[in-house]
Amino acid sequence: MSMRNQGALEPAVVDKAIHWLVCLRFNHADEQTRRTFEQWLQQRPEHLLAWQRVEALGDEFTGIPVQLARHTLDSADRGIRRRDSLKLLSILATASATAWLGREYTPLPAMLAQQHSATGEQRSFELDDGSLIQLNSNSAVDSVFDTRKRLIILRRGEFIVNVGADERSAQTRPFWVQTRDGVMRAQSSRLLARERDDGTLLAVQGGAVTVFPGSSQPVADNGGNSVLTRTRLLFASGGVRELRDNGLDVWSWSSGVISARNMLLRDFIGELSRYRPGVLRCSDAVADRRVSGTFQLANLDQVLALVAQSLRLRVDYRTRYWVTLTAAS
Repeated sequence: MSMRNQGALEPAVVDKAIHWLVCLRFNHADEQTRRTFEQWLQQRPEHLLAWQRVEALGDEFTGIPVQLARHTLDSADRGIRRRDSLKLLSILATASATAWLGREYTPLPAMLAQQHSATGEQRSFELDDGSLIQLNSNSAVDSVFDTRKRLIILRRGEFIVNVGADERSAQTRPFWVQTRDGVMRAQSSRLLARERDDGTLLAVQGGAVTVFPGSSQPVADNGGNSVLTRTRLLFASGGVRELRDNGLDVWSWSSGVISARNMLLRDFIGELSRYRPGVLRCSDAVADRRVSGTFQLANLDQVLALVAQSLRLRVDYRTRYWVTLTAAS
């Protein structure tokens, strides 16, 4: 069994561990509650593993007002989507690692990455070989350059790279990008890589990229999947597949905007939620409404107001960290 599979946890187990964190740390727990918790803990090894991970994140709550922490964490016990409850937990945890709880618990590489961005922030920087990199919201990368190769490791989130000419090197070194789902070799390319739950999204503008799904490090430059310019795809350890076009311009964030064309509201809100802390969602009753337009990411409240006006929605702010779009009455 691989280390990835050994580290994976069922979503229901993670949710229950969060429930117990709420009960034991932020509510008054009587003796019966504690006994029930101990019984749950001993039922399966996965229960203990999930608890250890959630409890470690819970240590980050020191200094946060108890009411805010309880309100946020208790979301998992109110039946909201698991994605929302985990995001709320991660907002309060400075490690921002909760999204890995149901997969691999590997927050440290992202925390210690050479370059990273905060939620809602885009950053740009230049590498020694002349490559230009843009980080999207809540993203992290490392770079490893030696005499034989140039390697960018995506630790979290999303980035765009314009591959440099490597003029300072005696000979042009191959340029590689590594993600949790495989590696890519880029040749004079502008490429975008984004970590998603279902794999790594790759988009190419100019040049060509060769994809090696499932590889954990640069490999012999053969046997890969060639990707030409103007291509978008999704790859994971099992291979490469076509990316469904949901109406999002995946490059638009690099200009500080989100651009949508006949996009489902649920998908649009899911994208927008990447740029603000807390939970941003829409009710099922309005989820299939369509959004088109280009919106500035610098003012998300204004974006919500514009979308609400266009689609006849109401924006409910339960707190600044919990916003829901519903049908206007």
